[in-house]
Amino acid sequence: MPRIQITIPEIKPLATLQVPVRITDINYGNHLGNDSIVSIVHEARMQFLQQHQFTELNAGGMSLIMSDLAVQFKNESYYGDELKIEIFATEISRVSFQLIYKISTIRNATEMLIAVATTTMVGFNYELKKVAPLTHNLVAILSA
Repeated sequence: MPRIQITIPEIKPLATLQVPVRITDINYGNHLGNDSIVSIVHEARMQFLQQHQFTELNAGGMSLIMSDLAVQFKNESYYGDELKIEIFATEISRVSFQLIYKISTIRNATEMLIAVATTTMVGFNYELKKVAPLTHNLVAILSA
């Protein structure tokens, strides 16, 4: 079975955020659990949106809903690691965009790649329960 491949874009990240690995993120293998990576990606996305006074429910006049998520694990992460998450936007269309998350930490004075993740976010109108176009403000932020 082929492994998923997520390419980190060779562009400047839209945001660089820090999220610590909490004790509740640790699984029975004594490392960061795969379910916690999903929560950490969500936290990073929320911090990014908040930097622009947006939320997933109001991203400049429309909402966002996730249509897919993929994670490619590279190395283990442990309790106490401070994760650096760089967020990149790609595949920007009229109604959707892809965010790529490069998740790393510093170990032994060297940056170590922990995981790469991607989410596809879609403009959504919750009242009508329909896909909605992205706002110009959001597209401008994503294209910066």
